[in-house]
Amino acid sequence: QVQLVESGGGLVQAGGSLRLACTASGRTFKNVVVSWFRQAPGKEREFVAGIRWSTGSTSYVEPVKGRFTISRDNAKNTMYLQMDSLKPEDTAVYYCAAVVTIWNIPSYERQYDYWGQGTQVTVSS
Repeated sequence: QVQLVESGGGLVQAGGSLRLACTASGRTFKNVVVSWFRQAPGKEREFVAGIRWSTGSTSYVEPVKGRFTISRDNAKNTMYLQMDSLKPEDTAVYYCAAVVTIWNIPSYERQYDYWGQGTQVTVSS
């Protein structure tokens, strides 16, 4: 089993920044991908960014490219999402998710096996 715990959410004004963290514990896997999803009220959960732990290769959804940066710290077993130039439409609950795969970084919720509890990000206009 893998446990994922998110932190770092909060309230910020438009144009501001936040950094989310996702710390993993439990079993370790080769070929693990860890990603961020978000779910706004009344909307489906959507992929935001993902990173392959072993190589550091990344994938982003188009609306966050150039504003969000995903990274990982092997020593701390922690993944980060640096969010800059935040917009009100970034408001959502952000979830950390993980899956073991050798293929491209998955972007569908159903493809992930492990989930964190979520952290709220609110961007005021």
